[in-house]
Amino acid sequence: MSPDLHGSSWDALPGGQQLRHDLELSLAYWWPRIFGYHLLQLGPLSADFDSNKCAVKHQFSIYPESGASLRGEYCQLPLKSASIDAVAMHLLLESEQDPYRILREVDRVLVSGGYLIISGINPFSSAYLGKLLPKYQQHWPWNGNFFMPARVRDWLGLLGYQLIHDERLCYHAFMSDWDFPLLLRQWQHRWLPGTGAVYLLVARKLEAPLTPLANRQRKRVRGWQPAATAGYSGRMKRE
Repeated sequence: MSPDLHGSSWDALPGGQQLRHDLELSLAYWWPRIFGYHLLQLGPLSADFDSNKCAVKHQFSIYPESGASLRGEYCQLPLKSASIDAVAMHLLLESEQDPYRILREVDRVLVSGGYLIISGINPFSSAYLGKLLPKYQQHWPWNGNFFMPARVRDWLGLLGYQLIHDERLCYHAFMSDWDFPLLLRQWQHRWLPGTGAVYLLVARKLEAPLTPLANRQRKRVRGWQPAATAGYSGRMKRE
């Protein structure tokens, strides 16, 4: 199997189809809860994803290669502002030089209250071993950048998103030479749940901040006010 440098197929990863299945199972809960008119599947992996249970009927994909519903760059989406109700992007941020710029562009096209679904490689997992081995360093996804889920959550917070789901999936190294036994993966899932190879985040674009700043100006209450009490205010000057 030839190496895939850009993540255009789930088959590029050993266990990729199982990962896709696990993601579809996790998102099966959310699809019926996402409403609107348009669902954007950003990237070829997102396009090759079962989202039939989504309540949004019009679903289309955008990526630069052929086969997309619309061909376009991720940082310059050929869409109007505030025109999309939900965006799904799977294993995409790792392959881009400026992932935060992509998130800003996605934020531009999302309506207020829209949903954003992101999955990516968790560097705090066995999947990071591929970056240490020369055999895998030039192959996708190890030829890209791995971002901690906490960093992605911080980006979403800066853009004004409310995180409503955070999960780790697929306790797999994605390397044929390091295919851990099923028993070991089950142990890892039970005792080290945060070390799943893939993170899944579901966030919602907010209309206003969660904690609005209170007015610091003290309001004066009309009517009777208690008199100020006498107290020590410094040294008394002797006559």
